[in-house]
Amino acid sequence: MTWLRYIKDFVSYLKIEKGLAENSIFAYQNDVHKLREFAESLKIEPTEIRIEHLNAFIKELYDLGLSARTQARILSGIKQFFHYLLLDGIISVDPSEMVEMPKIGRKLPEVLTIEEIDLLIDTIDLSKKEGHRNKAILETLYSCGLRVSELVNLRFEEIFFEEGFIRVIGKGNKQRLVPVSPTVKKEIEIYDQGIRRHSTIQPGNESYVFLNRRGAKLTRVMIFTIIKNLAKEAGIKKNISPHTFRHSFATHLLEGGANLRAIQEMLGHESITTTEIYTHLDQQFLKDAIISFHPRNQK
Repeated sequence: MTWLRYIKDFVSYLKIEKGLAENSIFAYQNDVHKLREFAESLKIEPTEIRIEHLNAFIKELYDLGLSARTQARILSGIKQFFHYLLLDGIISVDPSEMVEMPKIGRKLPEVLTIEEIDLLIDTIDLSKKEGHRNKAILETLYSCGLRVSELVNLRFEEIFFEEGFIRVIGKGNKQRLVPVSPTVKKEIEIYDQGIRRHSTIQPGNESYVFLNRRGAKLTRVMIFTIIKNLAKEAGIKKNISPHTFRHSFATHLLEGGANLRAIQEMLGHESITTTEIYTHLDQQFLKDAIISFHPRNQK
């Protein structure tokens, strides 16, 4: 409870002494809660935080694929928090003082805005045979945070729409469950029922969800090509790739207030098997994170 008490006092300080606007206070509060989640997983109180803990926290943000600008914004809120603790005499040394702000020029894949993702999806020509397939691809990439290899290898037997999850085979053949939104369910079903099952499918490709015109599993290169062409048509100048949707997924959830640990689990950054997910992970918790905080569910 120490974290929550200090954060509550910090909010009062921002409101009364600093006179910040509600939006700024909310952003700072969210930033500190992200650090709280990280610290509580290590059983560390606010007064026990050291520079090495903050560096490890920043590394987790980087591993999530967040842009340097987003990392810097989160760290700015955390620096404000420790400045308050120092000012109030709760700590005698500010551990964030020597932490380097992420360099804005650090190269990470681009992150699309919510408006840019809407624009990309709206650019898809649904009158073409591949239109609904491409829309389902983009919705799945963005709403589930999949790697491109995970997308092209997605099979129907890994989809559990009634339970609200898809099972993803990630790096090192590790499996994880990812909540699937109603939007993804709708788009995959439209593609499957309206296009896919009326196509001739090559032997051995029957279970793959996304197929090319010849009825074979799509390649990674084809996904890149689809996205590059859509970006050009939509007039988006950013250098984007399928991975851009994964980073956008993490960024938008985190900035919307989703739990850091939940996002890590959904991205497959933890070494967990399907059994461990069922045993140790609250599936409803992950579903709530997607349904409550993902922009595609805010419409």
